[in-house]
Amino acid sequence: MSDFKRKESRQPTVYFRPPTKIKPLGIYIHIPFCQRKCNYCDFYSVCDLKQSDRYIDALIKQFEDYSGAADRYCVDTVYIGGGTPSILKKKQIKRLFSALKKNFSIAEDAEITCEVNPVSASKKMLKILKKQGVNRLSIGVQSADNEILKTLGRLHTWEDAVSTVETARKLKFKNISVDCMYALPGQTKEIFFDTLEKIVALGTEHISLYSLKVEKNTPFYEIKDSLDLPDEDSEIDMYFGAIDFLGKHGFHQYEISNFAKASYECRQNLKYWNCEEYLGLGAAAASHYGNSRFTLVRDIKTYCDCVLGGTDEGLLCEEYDAPINECVGDYVMLKLRTNSGINVSEFNTRFRGYDFEKLFGERLTPFVEKGLVEKSENVYHLNRKGFYVSNYILSTILDFD
Repeated sequence: MSDFKRKESRQPTVYFRPPTKIKPLGIYIHIPFCQRKCNYCDFYSVCDLKQSDRYIDALIKQFEDYSGAADRYCVDTVYIGGGTPSILKKKQIKRLFSALKKNFSIAEDAEITCEVNPVSASKKMLKILKKQGVNRLSIGVQSADNEILKTLGRLHTWEDAVSTVETARKLKFKNISVDCMYALPGQTKEIFFDTLEKIVALGTEHISLYSLKVEKNTPFYEIKDSLDLPDEDSEIDMYFGAIDFLGKHGFHQYEISNFAKASYECRQNLKYWNCEEYLGLGAAAASHYGNSRFTLVRDIKTYCDCVLGGTDEGLLCEEYDAPINECVGDYVMLKLRTNSGINVSEFNTRFRGYDFEKLFGERLTPFVEKGLVEKSENVYHLNRKGFYVSNYILSTILDFD
């Protein structure tokens, strides 16, 4: 961490040179605890809640470590993800939010999101979150078919999900997002579109739509050859059909997997896709902070030992400075995931000395000719077909595997 590393254990860990004026900042807080791991999930989480009190201690200590370095920032988005944040105890949540507000300058109109699971998002829990300032919920629904939910390893039923949304509305939550998955084992197009209809009927403001990816180190990966997955044509029909269906019901697609009603785009996610600054706190959390990108260790015990012990050794599993040329690649990769795409003039202004057309124009031309990328005046953007094969397009133009 060169000259950004703290010199004494009592000083805050600083991975960047403090800015000279107030700037916006997003904060992500990872809560890596679940009641049970889902069969498809490769996010870092554990089912051992015995470590949760010590983990909250470490998070609060990390808040304190960054409070001085972040005093020139105003936090305008907070996202608490997991794992299952709603599995925490009332005392733990109160401690977490108290420390967050004490150590960071939180904007009055900040978007504060918390992921919740229908099983643990009781009325009592939602009241606690509301009282602490959470104004946006992200509910892990995934499907309206109870048999598919069992196959996924989810603990809730569709009825639980409906109850969670209804309870949240009674508590005056006005910004609710739900996660929905497609291309699932045993899922036909009819089952999927039935789920979409039921989710839209809930009246939420935002929907995140993800296709199943069978990842290593998951239960599904162990039985991948026997999974009854939809074929590629059915998967394509599900994705394109969802775009049309959601569009007709007032949800515009603003990113490959995300749909929102007007003005309800997730502001935290927009920070990621626009390459703005965010600070990730907690085990496995990633940051784009100052002039660095870094990811914290994917192990609760090591994370807690490092933070509470006042040492940086072993705390990071990845860290690198973000020079202009690496930022260019990140910017192109992330912006092309959005429906707004890349404005050539904005790119050239942001990255002075770089010309987008010279760097990427020739590489994008074949995809324009194939009808996957559209160029309108000064903007390149992927269309729905391009979104579906975005990984291939991005790996080609950016030369990474």
